[in-house]
Amino acid sequence: MSPSETSQYVRLRVDLVLEVTGRSALTDAALRRIDDDEFMPEEERVHARTAVRSDEAEALAYLVEPFQLLGDMPGVELVQASWSSEQADYDPDVEAWDLDEDDEDGDDEDEDREDDGPGGR
Repeated sequence: MSPSETSQYVRLRVDLVLEVTGRSALTDAALRRIDDDEFMPEEERVHARTAVRSDEAEALAYLVEPFQLLGDMPGVELVQASWSSEQADYDPDVEAWDLDEDDEDGDDEDEDREDDGPGGR
């Protein structure tokens, strides 16, 4: 296909595993974000505060901002975004947590770029 026949839209998937090292700090930051949201209806705000206080994953979801992840990246515009977070029983030694699980041959370009970085080859 020529470039004019391919889609100009790209779906970028990012999978992160985060360790909450300061529950109180995370919760406080999420509550500030909720309080500062001038467009959030009060009924939703009450529900959001309750959810954030009871679940770190909810607190994190209120702090994730896809527009900030992209910054001022030239040549792209964020058209649509969705994200979710959930509690996870993380064990780095379990194969299911291998972030390269979609790689069929295990030797993709991403691995090459990682190896060429600081401390690489």
